[in-house]
Amino acid sequence: PVSLVSCQETLFPYIKDNVKEYLRAHWEEEECQQDVGLLRKQAQEDSSLAGAVPIPLESGSGEEELERVIQAVVDNVHWQMALDRKTTALKQLQGHMWRAAYATGHVKGEVFEDVVPSIRKWREAGMKVYIYSSGSIEAQKLLFGYSTEGDILELFDGHFDTKIGPKVESESYRRIAASIGCATNNILFLTDVPREANAAEEADTHVAVVIRPGNAGLTDDEKSYYSLISSFTELFLPSSS
Repeated sequence: PVSLVSCQETLFPYIKDNVKEYLRAHWEEEECQQDVGLLRKQAQEDSSLAGAVPIPLESGSGEEELERVIQAVVDNVHWQMALDRKTTALKQLQGHMWRAAYATGHVKGEVFEDVVPSIRKWREAGMKVYIYSSGSIEAQKLLFGYSTEGDILELFDGHFDTKIGPKVESESYRRIAASIGCATNNILFLTDVPREANAAEEADTHVAVVIRPGNAGLTDDEKSYYSLISSFTELFLPSSS
């Protein structure tokens, strides 16, 4: 949901800055141990990659030993995030960290001010609104459940993540359309990523590219080709009645 909220500036830095503290606080808990186990398994699969960070098993007890293993997990998480990887192991840990952060009020999903009024209008006009994000459905629900505008989950008719397929493949958009019982050419997809816009367009979906603070810049060709908006208020959608 990059066009609704600024994930890059808040959520990912939160993981980087707090992963060590989180692991220390939750290390003994079963959920945390499962997360570390998955990361360790992923690290074994990654062992042939340049710069890969192995995660050793705890061979004994003692503070020093624990600290060494925790530091390896931290370094592995930082390495994966620097490469913008989307492994299940990384996403699972991130999801659990965000859940804890939202629940304690350390993080709120920052929603641009035009979003809620615009979505309310679209819904009043009979339209349905769905989220499709590379963030897991669990993470999406946290983000919108604990937003700067309060709990706004009621504004959405459903959620999709990359389990339905990657956002840069046109087949994913056909699957979403089939899942919600709608023709692709009755769907408008909003994104800030041209490769996603391109994939959606190939599936015969309407597309608008959203320009928001902090988003990657567009080339001149992309600017002239796509419909661009910098606020949801710039969209005039026909009512579906």
